[in-house]
Formats: sequence, C-alpha cells, structure tokens
Amino acid sequence: MKFDMGNATLSTLTTNTSGSHQDLGALVKSLIAAAEPLEGKFNGAGRAAFDQFKARTDEISADLNSSLGRILEGQAGMDTAFQTGDLEASDNATAASAQANFDGARFGANR
Repeated sequence: MKFDMGNATLSTLTTNTSGSHQDLGALVKSLIAAAEPLEGKFNGAGRAAFDQFKARTDEISADLNSSLGRILEGQAGMDTAFQTGDLEASDNATAASAQANFDGARFGANR
C-alpha cells in the first residue's frame, strides 16, 4: 500500500475543519430547536435523558467546539511539521547534489 499526500493536503484539511468548527455549536443548538415538538412526549428515562441533554446544550456545544479546536491545533502542527520536513528534504537533496562529483562517474577517454 502506498501513501501519497500532496504538500497542500493538510492545509486543505485544516481549512475544511475550521469551517466545521465554526458550525458545530450552531448545529447542536439547531438540533435542540428541531426537537422542541417532541418535548413533553417522552416518559420515564427517555424524558429524563432528553431533558438532561437539553439542559446541557451549551455545555455540550462548548465541549464539542473545544474538542474540534484541539483537532485543529493538531492538524496545524502536523502541517507545520510536514512543510518543514518537505523543505528540509529539498534543501538536503540540493546540498548533496552540489557536493556530488558527477564527473567521477563518467566512463570514457576524457577521464
């Protein structure tokens, strides 16, 4: 199996995740608003779970946003490491190429 990643893959992923990060809290609140018609229709443990979820909407939203924020930090760190490694590999190849004696590998009478 071959893993091939372009040098912009992590940057693109971070950008996409950032957009999702901004929308996540709003989506949780939209879920609660959409579930409003169901309020009062549950009994027993179902109602208790629904009421608890509804009461914790802000906390749940903040926790999800915080978790996704940490994922964003990790992606940014991976992107930085990847870009640095890519640049270092290029610099090392250029330096090694400059020091190589390509004339020494020629076979012929001009040697």
